[in-house]
Amino acid sequence: MLYAKNIQLIAAAGLMGIALFCTSPNALGQQTDIGKLSSGGKLKPVQANMDIRKYILNLDVDIANKFIKGNTTVNLQLKNGADTILLDFIQHYTIESIKVDGKTVLFDHKEEKIYIKTASNSPFSAGNHSVFIAYGGNPPEAVRPPWLGGFTWSKDRSGNDWVSINIQKEGGRMYFPCKDHPSDEPNEGVEMNITVPAGLSVAGPGLLQKTVTKKNKSTFSWKTNYTISNYCILFNIGKYRVFKDSYNTINNNIVPIEYYILEEDSSQAKRVIEAKKRDSKILEKYFGEYPWYKEKIGIAAVPNSGMEHQTMITFDNKFIFTKVGGQDYSANLFHEYAHEWWANKVTNKDWAHMWIQEGIGTYAEALAMYELGGQEEYNKIIAAHKRGIRYKKPLVGGEELSEDETYAGNDIYTKGSFFMHSLRYVLGDEVFLKTLKQLATDEAYTYDNTVTSTDVEQLFSKAAGYSLKPFFDFHLRTTQVIEVSIKETGYQQYQIKPLNYFMDLPFEITLNGRATRMMLGKDGISVKSNTVPMVDAAGYYLKKLVIQ
Repeated sequence: MLYAKNIQLIAAAGLMGIALFCTSPNALGQQTDIGKLSSGGKLKPVQANMDIRKYILNLDVDIANKFIKGNTTVNLQLKNGADTILLDFIQHYTIESIKVDGKTVLFDHKEEKIYIKTASNSPFSAGNHSVFIAYGGNPPEAVRPPWLGGFTWSKDRSGNDWVSINIQKEGGRMYFPCKDHPSDEPNEGVEMNITVPAGLSVAGPGLLQKTVTKKNKSTFSWKTNYTISNYCILFNIGKYRVFKDSYNTINNNIVPIEYYILEEDSSQAKRVIEAKKRDSKILEKYFGEYPWYKEKIGIAAVPNSGMEHQTMITFDNKFIFTKVGGQDYSANLFHEYAHEWWANKVTNKDWAHMWIQEGIGTYAEALAMYELGGQEEYNKIIAAHKRGIRYKKPLVGGEELSEDETYAGNDIYTKGSFFMHSLRYVLGDEVFLKTLKQLATDEAYTYDNTVTSTDVEQLFSKAAGYSLKPFFDFHLRTTQVIEVSIKETGYQQYQIKPLNYFMDLPFEITLNGRATRMMLGKDGISVKSNTVPMVDAAGYYLKKLVIQ
């Protein structure tokens, strides 16, 4: 069975002295339109049959020519026997060879995918397989990192090479073959062996195993044993100086802190590390122990905006801090660090539910404001999040969506955060904060187990003792706001009634200058007041008041 279009015969050992392979389409001048590339989407059945166990990347980075060359090994399990193994990989690279379990196989590289077939009529068996892909090429250059990703080839102020990678939108397939879907992370982690010109350093995920320098090149070997999202499987290169410290977690585990900072910015290292320790305490208070305490708290300086890359978040290197409660605070540094819990530990099964990682990560900033500056600072940032909502599309617009289909403006951040603020009011602090921490710590929602909006809703509903599905559906799956009518029905008599009722909700209603929490149901309530009642004056809900 010949699946590939471009088949050549070459002499090789095994397979009766003949090995079959196909060339990559980019050898014929075809390349991916990166602007149209978006991670995730509907998972093909042939990929749903695959469970990724581990990635091993061995790459030599030729900075002068903006070229990478090497190989990736994908260890996977097939749930059922299959005639095809399907991996995602863009067209920018020439694939030199592919082997499955040590045997050369047929393949076709087209439409950003690698279709891998056996060289005989027998299918791949159910169970474990190791797929080895050798390749090389020029990675796409980032247009507007980190939002429009790729490789950024730049220089620091001293003229040293400085390279960063951003691939959240486009996915890991931008530079290594993978199953590019948020629902499947490598359960046994990742190994990365990255070779760069001697004198430069590589900052990567997990723990640095060794560094080997030969002649004019150095190879940095990184390894993580945790599950990790595809878009966090990357590295950054620079003339780094590594500042080290340690942090004692809430559970008394000592975790290393490693800051890969440019040598020319070394004077800023202590300030950033101290802010990181303080932020760790805040995040652990609300979301439990730092998730990767067996590895490290890492930071790498990059020439663009920071990202949440697991155990090595990136920092934009501008060292701009504001003062909150008299303390240094960087929104960029804190937000990306919050993603170690919300994105890296608690991970969306599908990009359709991206609000979970971005919305709760943004709400974590409000909790930080409260810890640093009290209720006033909390109120200020929540009000700012509310002003930032654009209501362009629902936070959850369906299922099995790509990153582009979900990501529209700031609403997954701002409305996601404000939704958590509203939910907190509905449930009260005791139930809300306890359940939020459970979401961040319970193994059912963390590490190997990805989540959806339904999972979050059901967890909070169980804690509340009643169904919150109408509340979640209204706020996540529509762009509506709660409309409330205040109608004068007689002398100092008013009826307060929801116009788009979906469930009974508590409201803070102010009568005669006194605020009282009242339940507002479908039929509304009648109240007496010598002034027009105020409904939700403190702003716990997204709402519209209709005065009649």
